[in-house]
Amino acid sequence: MNVLIIGSGGREHAIAYYLSKSPAIQKLYCAPGNGGIAECAALVPIKATDIEAIVQWASANSIDFAVPAMDDPLVMGIVDALEAVGIPCFGPDKKAAAIEGSKVFSKNLMKKYGIPTAAYEVFDNAAQAKAYLRAFYAKSGKGAGIVLKADGLAAGKGVLIAQSEAEALAAVTEIMEDKKFGASGNQLVIEEFLTGPEVSVLTFTDGKTIVPMVSSMDHKRAMDNDQGLNTGGMGTVAPNPYYTDSIAERCMREIFLPTIQAMVKEDRPFKGCLYFGLMLTPDGPKVIEYNCRFGDPETQVVLPLLETDLFEIFRAVREERLAELEIRNKAGCAVCVILASGGYPGKYPTGLPIAIGDTGGALLFHAGTKRAADGTLLTAGGRVLGVTSVCPTLPEAISTAYASAEQVTFEGVHKRTDIGQRALAALI
Repeated sequence: MNVLIIGSGGREHAIAYYLSKSPAIQKLYCAPGNGGIAECAALVPIKATDIEAIVQWASANSIDFAVPAMDDPLVMGIVDALEAVGIPCFGPDKKAAAIEGSKVFSKNLMKKYGIPTAAYEVFDNAAQAKAYLRAFYAKSGKGAGIVLKADGLAAGKGVLIAQSEAEALAAVTEIMEDKKFGASGNQLVIEEFLTGPEVSVLTFTDGKTIVPMVSSMDHKRAMDNDQGLNTGGMGTVAPNPYYTDSIAERCMREIFLPTIQAMVKEDRPFKGCLYFGLMLTPDGPKVIEYNCRFGDPETQVVLPLLETDLFEIFRAVREERLAELEIRNKAGCAVCVILASGGYPGKYPTGLPIAIGDTGGALLFHAGTKRAADGTLLTAGGRVLGVTSVCPTLPEAISTAYASAEQVTFEGVHKRTDIGQRALAALI
């Protein structure tokens, strides 16, 4: 079969790497891809959001199956467009992708169907949002935390955590008045600040059956000890030691199954990878967010621990026969350390040469790279590479991931030095 992946980051490289191992795939393409994906798939120079061009190219090049992996094209309806011309896809249609595309929709869905989440209010007027915040801080005190979320997609950066009234009011101005995230800030969700360990659980679902993958722990802040600005993710660990078997059973009963059943009741059956961002609060697990696709960089630790042929899972999801497939995971732990450009998530340079030494058995997933005309590998984004190590134990995986990361250099390279330390603390 000829298969097209749509996207260009580390997540797409991980997906491409594992799909390339499937004997069912004859030719693998990726639009637009990156310098690493080029090693396992033919690159197609079309932007992931240029849906019309992708559909035309896929039709003209006999694509048998497509994997849209990015949030933007999914929310824009790329699955609908490809399916309309007879190309089956792994991923949700536009109606189902709203579970990520609109935080207002997802929060209202959870409230309607009793799925545990943070208490919240929705605003489409900045003045009303600020009045609500002033009243909240008058009652709760100046040091209270609160979370503000732009309704739509914002490249993983549309969530702001305020620890004071001044910060919260400034966030409203930034999101709703200054339009830092464009139209995504036309509506604003303000919700209570939850505490507890965070867990990411990626699941396969065909709308009827849901199968969780190995749990993971993301590290969102740019600097060590969870300091600095929020990013798309600076590293991940799998499995997440806070996510015990008993918690997993409770999440299946109270969150996972109710969510896919709710989507069916709303005439939005979800087929693809449904991501659950969870907080393990003192009151039990609650949903922080849904994503309508694989997480990045969670994918870079979850897929290396998957034993079953990834493409067979994708086809089973598309054909609504997931219940017939046995999905197996490998033993061990995986750790991914992100190598970022200096200045990320703010301004950063691109086009810098990357030198890669002997990284041993580590997996290198390219996120923001490109090849120069002479073949030189160059930086082309904020998050440049993910260095993933898989080992029998977490301490081994951490040490080998960092040892391998030292073998990759470029000017201004930045990485956190504490990826996995919170997970280790849970094991003591």
